[in-house]
Amino acid sequence: MMKIKILINLFFIIIFSSPALSIEFKGKFIQGHYIIGTTDPGSKIFIDKKSVKVSKDGYFAFGIEKDRKFDITITENNKKIIKKIQKRKYNIQKIDGLPKKKVTPPEEFYERIKKENLLIAKAREVDSDLSFFKEKFIIPVDNAIITGVYGSQRILNGIPKWPHYGLDFAQKKGTPVKAMNNGIVILAEKDLFYTGATIIFDHGHGISTLYMHLNKIFVSVGDHIKKGDIVGTVGASGRATGPHLDIRLNWFGTRLDPATILEIK
Repeated sequence: MMKIKILINLFFIIIFSSPALSIEFKGKFIQGHYIIGTTDPGSKIFIDKKSVKVSKDGYFAFGIEKDRKFDITITENNKKIIKKIQKRKYNIQKIDGLPKKKVTPPEEFYERIKKENLLIAKAREVDSDLSFFKEKFIIPVDNAIITGVYGSQRILNGIPKWPHYGLDFAQKKGTPVKAMNNGIVILAEKDLFYTGATIIFDHGHGISTLYMHLNKIFVSVGDHIKKGDIVGTVGASGRATGPHLDIRLNWFGTRLDPATILEIK
């Protein structure tokens, strides 16, 4: 009987003396959302089965896929947290009367498009130690009207296309475009088929922002940019239907809703 009591006491000591999770989150566990986590410096963090960097002061970042339907598992030093993912409803956007080449690109451009897509994908895979991702982002265009939102399904001339993964700011051609946050330019191309004049900024830990359809670009690859710097101007380059800035937010290959870093509802 004494042995049983000792074993029971040891069981409770082990259970209740186990180290508590120190992890905290800023952001909502909703499809398409961006989340910043904090933990003890030196902790090991996994998002599902993916190991993510933790900054020297304990910050890390990740995002939730647009159509994720299952729970997400966050592991901190072998301790697991299960978070349920809330579903979203996305808008349907119809645009008719577009030139055929704006809906389906001619075959002679297929090889070019493939190369450019690989170029963008490579930039999105950068995994630097920068920690700008944890800082507040700002709206890149003043006095603009939001004309396109994340997740909307575009139907062009009656043909369903890929969902829109960005946030569109309509403003007149030549309007200055500001850097939303500190970062390093990892791509600056003046004439991509789909996105036209395009910039991608690295903010650290796999978080990048992408600026599309610019008229002019004022930065080059390798430039260190400060939040609020003028990096280009609004344009209608690439497959744009009018002057606007289309911004994207990525966590590596996962496309996230830019509104979640700009506090736009």
